[in-house]
Amino acid sequence: MNSPRVIAIDGPAGSGKSTIARALSQRLNLATLDTGASYRAVTAAVLAAGIEPTDTAAVAELAAAATLSVEERVLIDGRDVTDEIRSDAVNHNVSLVAANPLVRETLVHWQRAWVSAHNGGVVEGRDIGSVVFPNATVKLYLTASAQERARRRAEEGHESLARRDRLDSTRTHSPLIQADGALEIDTTDLSVEQVVELVLETLNKAEER
Repeated sequence: MNSPRVIAIDGPAGSGKSTIARALSQRLNLATLDTGASYRAVTAAVLAAGIEPTDTAAVAELAAAATLSVEERVLIDGRDVTDEIRSDAVNHNVSLVAANPLVRETLVHWQRAWVSAHNGGVVEGRDIGSVVFPNATVKLYLTASAQERARRRAEEGHESLARRDRLDSTRTHSPLIQADGALEIDTTDLSVEQVVELVLETLNKAEER
């Protein structure tokens, strides 16, 4: 029995992960999962509950008890937080929540279960190829120039973007890194279609082995 196709996409904010993931999911007829949304949903719930994001035990307890759904809409414990997870408050605190090792343990288990339930998927985040799916069919690491990433995420602001990247790259547990065997693609001057064709070529070679 063949293993489910898993396309793992990592990279900093604004590198094109979500755009490329959606395009690949359409070409490959695979579901797509933005794992960052799961951390953002927990962060939104933490803030709504009045819990300090630095209270690691309380945050981990909330994450472990939560029921998540990350599809077209993002729900946590039945509450739709799709718009809320892109707020300034969540932007500012999500890296603190994501650095909590017990939260990561809970959400990595949930992410793997999601892929199993969907029989594969295009999964994007910051530790997908290195931690969540180290044996993914194809592992990608997307980059782009700082100026281009800031342009793509203009609504968040350059300082917030840089802060999140710094925190996520230097955290102790599951930092943002380029996974072993990942194909690095600089998306600064490439169209979505050019990136997709490059990935499909890599996928074909991987499945021929």
